Amino acid sequence: MKKAFKSIPKFKTEDEEREFWATADTTEYFDTSKPIQFNLSKLRPSTETISLRLPQYLLARIKQIANFRDVPYQSLMKIFLAERVEKELKGK
Repeated sequence: MKKAFKSIPKFKTEDEEREFWATADTTEYFDTSKPIQFNLSKLRPSTETISLRLPQYLLARIKQIANFRDVPYQSLMKIFLAERVEKELKGK
């Protein structure tokens, strides 16, 4: 006997969908005995452009480090910021 699955509701916002799936039993909506594969390797997080004023010497040093590591300086700045935020949130 084949199980009948519930229909997934339409969501107005991502927050509404997140709240729904935080408590919903996915086995009521999907056949988990037959998993599907898909590639998320090209998925990128949403970004927002900002303007940041830095002293010239600091930007020059960042560019120097980025050049040494062979990465774009903007990417290096994102790495540095992410590491520091993680450290601050962990309370170290």
